Amino acid sequence: MPREPRTSPIVPSYGESSLADLSASILASLTRDAAGNVLGLPEADRACLLIIDGLGLELLSSHQAAAPFLAELAFNSRPLTAGFPSTTVTSVASLGTGQPPAAHGMLGYQVLIPGTGRLLNGLHWPSDIDPVSWQAEPTVFDRAAEAGLAAVHVSPGAYEKSGLTRAALRGARYRRSDSLGALAALTVDALADSDRVLAGAYHGDLDATGHRYGVSSPAWSYQLAHVDKLAEQIASSLPYGAVMYVTADHGMVDVGPDDRIDADSPEYAALRDGVAVLGGEARARHVYAEPGAAADVLATWREVLGEHAWVMSREDAIKDGWFGPPGAGVDDALALRIGDVIAACAGSTAVIASKAEPLESSLIGMHGSLTPAEQLVPMLVFNSR
Repeated sequence: MPREPRTSPIVPSYGESSLADLSASILASLTRDAAGNVLGLPEADRACLLIIDGLGLELLSSHQAAAPFLAELAFNSRPLTAGFPSTTVTSVASLGTGQPPAAHGMLGYQVLIPGTGRLLNGLHWPSDIDPVSWQAEPTVFDRAAEAGLAAVHVSPGAYEKSGLTRAALRGARYRRSDSLGALAALTVDALADSDRVLAGAYHGDLDATGHRYGVSSPAWSYQLAHVDKLAEQIASSLPYGAVMYVTADHGMVDVGPDDRIDADSPEYAALRDGVAVLGGEARARHVYAEPGAAADVLATWREVLGEHAWVMSREDAIKDGWFGPPGAGVDDALALRIGDVIAACAGSTAVIASKAEPLESSLIGMHGSLTPAEQLVPMLVFNSR
């Protein structure tokens, strides 16, 4: 029997305490929908959801000195699970729709476009794929506007017309913010401009810093201090009765040179046997097999990766609740976007592809898997009452 990781994966708590439940509950708290408010959030007329890309709960807990304001909010907070894969494309879609990945279909950083043999990169959208058709579920901003709330999203201007924004965050009035000060000011203005409002705000520099320098670096700690000040400035300027929620799309782990299994190297050539397309990312691989080869690919990946990854068939990953509540299933058309084999890395291992993905393979900080460092994200609450 192949070796397996010594620890168990953190399977997302869809329907109980996941990122999708947070945004759904925030909307429900604004519309007084008690049944939809599964997290039991306080009723309010104005709410802000501040998303700090890459701020995992374990990272916040281990860097309290750099983030005293956020650390204080975290003292009595509850953790959330990001969802799988724990990556920006999937998590932003979960937050944007209030639905798990199995429902919204944004199932990873790079997933197969069924019937084409091509990958869709959710951060660099192909021009021939309509984001609204690819992700057809209504967003929380759509539903907020239908309920008579002002719906606003504050984020860098470069993302305004991106495929991910159109797929996951449509329905909001977009306010372009290209600095920390602008992000704070525009978020506060959005909350003050209307009596009833749902405002989203996104900051991505912490994630970028972690990818390039690692989450153990001074650069990451210094960047966290700026994020802490951002959150404190928004909180201190909230209109009376407004509530600010702070969360993240995923955590992150540092991957050292000896932790990299290179699927493009001769040493690990077996990982390409029977594989038509290698998708996902280094910590969470979608492996699309040649026709008839799925069982052999599954066996090979389990044998080669051993204790370094949880390796599942598509069917078992769906059944066990990786993409949605256990037993809920995935629509057949969406399921084809999932690899025949899924590999979620344990520890600090990564399955890189140095030739096919040179930039991604060079990163120090990575994410996507089911470890506590990646899955657990904060749910911090500041109420201005």
